[in-house]
Amino acid sequence: MSLPPPPYSEPVRLHQIGAGLKRTLQPDAAAMARIAKALDLASLDSFTADVDLAPSPGGWRLSGRVHATGAQTCGITLEPLPFDIDASFAVPLAETVEEEPDEIVITLDDESPDMIEGGQVDLGHYAVEQLALKLDPFPRKPGAEFVQPAEPTEISPFAVLKQLRPNDEG
Repeated sequence: MSLPPPPYSEPVRLHQIGAGLKRTLQPDAAAMARIAKALDLASLDSFTADVDLAPSPGGWRLSGRVHATGAQTCGITLEPLPFDIDASFAVPLAETVEEEPDEIVITLDDESPDMIEGGQVDLGHYAVEQLALKLDPFPRKPGAEFVQPAEPTEISPFAVLKQLRPNDEG
């Protein structure tokens, strides 16, 4: 089973980076529609990412800023909720080592770099990922509250049968 293609892709080969690489990413309308669908957005009106990829000790550093406007869907009222994101980011990157480690070490810190595979970095993937991280995971319209429906007084399966029985018992 293969993974679906990313909603937006702008790959850069590591040998193209040199002393550093700066790009402004602006997906076209079709890519913005794919991004909106992938992130379950009501709409994505604008999206740009200014990215800077440069060598750093131990690998590379991807930094930049994402700008996006659009709407999410309120989880309670299902109404569109506008968002306006303007946020910076920085991600350390390192190239994968081909040798098999004796043991796998898993850490939960944010300082470990993302691993680069295949000798390329997908700037579009990172831009969409940073947008996703800046979105509200539980969008809710101000003042909207979830009201628990009242529990039925009788939840027995025989309650339905009781309603079908005639009322006159004579």
